[in-house]
Amino acid sequence: MKEPVDLTKEKQSKSPEDSADVSGENSGRGDALMVRSVEKAFRVLGAFNSDQSTLSLSQIVSLTDLDMSAAQRFTHTLMKLGFLAKDPVTRQFELTAKTLDLGFHYVRANKLIDRAMPYLQHLSKETEETINLTVPDGTEIVFVSRFLSRHVLNTDVIIGTRMPSYCTAPGLAILSRLPEDEAQAILDQTHFRSFNANTIIDPKVIMDNIRRFREDGYATAFEQVYHGDGSIASAIAGPNGRPIAAINIAASLARYSREDIVSRFSPYVIAASRTISKA
Repeated sequence: MKEPVDLTKEKQSKSPEDSADVSGENSGRGDALMVRSVEKAFRVLGAFNSDQSTLSLSQIVSLTDLDMSAAQRFTHTLMKLGFLAKDPVTRQFELTAKTLDLGFHYVRANKLIDRAMPYLQHLSKETEETINLTVPDGTEIVFVSRFLSRHVLNTDVIIGTRMPSYCTAPGLAILSRLPEDEAQAILDQTHFRSFNANTIIDPKVIMDNIRRFREDGYATAFEQVYHGDGSIASAIAGPNGRPIAAINIAASLARYSREDIVSRFSPYVIAASRTISKA
């Protein structure tokens, strides 16, 4: 006769990283379906950025709030899965090309990008300026498509680049299409910082601009992030009328005045955003 299985022991033998965060600890925040091990794995991957492209195990521990044992397990697993590589000499970890897979599949499968592509190409040919498609994510915008002109100023902006909404034309255009209380809530969550002397970081001034942009149907930002850069954008609405993206034209202030950018390019971004919204 078989001995009864001790389910208590079986449960206790499982690592807490393998179970859902039923208690709501840390990032689970009471979500019984949250699998903490998945969240922690992404926390490790998210520790790497352009300023910290390689990290030691102790740096990963510091940046992720994991203990040394957990950090070892997660880095080992991510190496086995092909998402991390480790230099045998320096013992530093870095992301591998496999981490691009999710972003590639997102861009290829995204219906909005597919729908907008002909209009982005048309604007690029018509204006001979840099054209961007961005989507909102929290207090930021993310670049998901980009057509460069030969006059481009900010070559370091690539697909996947994040920027704050409060100081970029696409971000402000998206905020202007939200109900004011929602736009204000996003500003309340924003960590404001100056990129240069032209960056507007006063929430009241930003909200006043958002109200004006709402009336105009487009938003502008001049040299708030990059010197010499002028940008004009209009939000793309989803079926429910809420903003889901923005299209913008970026031009050099060495070639156009601020007034010229508005008068020349506002009809383009307004027409393109409306057409894509209806497509």
